[in-house]
Amino acid sequence: MAARSLAVAIVGFMTDHVRDLASLREADERLLLAVASLDNASLAAPSRLPGWSRGHVLAHLARNADALVNVLEGRPMYTDGAARDADIERDASRALDVHLTDVRNAAARFHHSAAVPADWTRTVTLRNGVTDAASRVPFRRWIEVELHHVDLGLDRTLEDLSEEFTELEIDFLADRFSGNAAVPPLTLATPEGRTWRTGRAPAGGDEPETVTGSAPDLMGWLAGRRDGSALEFASGPLPVLPPL
Repeated sequence: MAARSLAVAIVGFMTDHVRDLASLREADERLLLAVASLDNASLAAPSRLPGWSRGHVLAHLARNADALVNVLEGRPMYTDGAARDADIERDASRALDVHLTDVRNAAARFHHSAAVPADWTRTVTLRNGVTDAASRVPFRRWIEVELHHVDLGLDRTLEDLSEEFTELEIDFLADRFSGNAAVPPLTLATPEGRTWRTGRAPAGGDEPETVTGSAPDLMGWLAGRRDGSALEFASGPLPVLPPL
């Protein structure tokens, strides 16, 4: 899958898990309604993620919900990477009604687990030993549902995502690359004047270079969903963002 991994620790990015859970419920319903309009043949069609059919995307969404239940309840997120990939391959070719039931039930299990009174400031462990605050797990799931809905290649694009989500996701991704030695010091800017800083700290008095574009285009580039061709960068080709 070409899109970059979302399993990273975020230090500066702050979330509101109550807001995120409410927004996630709305995103779940939009996704299920859109998928219900498909048929078995269209599930086998390619998604916008290289090498994955729509069935792969739905299988991943269901298993990711269960994996994040594991995280909230103190278990390993996945048994291992090979088992995660095998589960997606196993389930990708299922019939539409099976996919719908699985995604719906997995989402319900996640919300049930998130509704249990708990210390949301506690540290949880995700894939590959990455740690994060429990309060950020609902936002991570919201990201999965929103971006993978777009990845299905139906009638939803990055421009259809809410302004709130788009700015929160850029916050999340800018923090993700903040301090990364492989990313030059950058300022991300929209024509409306919204800015973010990311990349390694400037050295020797150098000023960060500016990448300018719409919020959806900036988010798409950071998330590996767009090639950045719609962005403006005076210094030549855009930096290649490393996988994390």
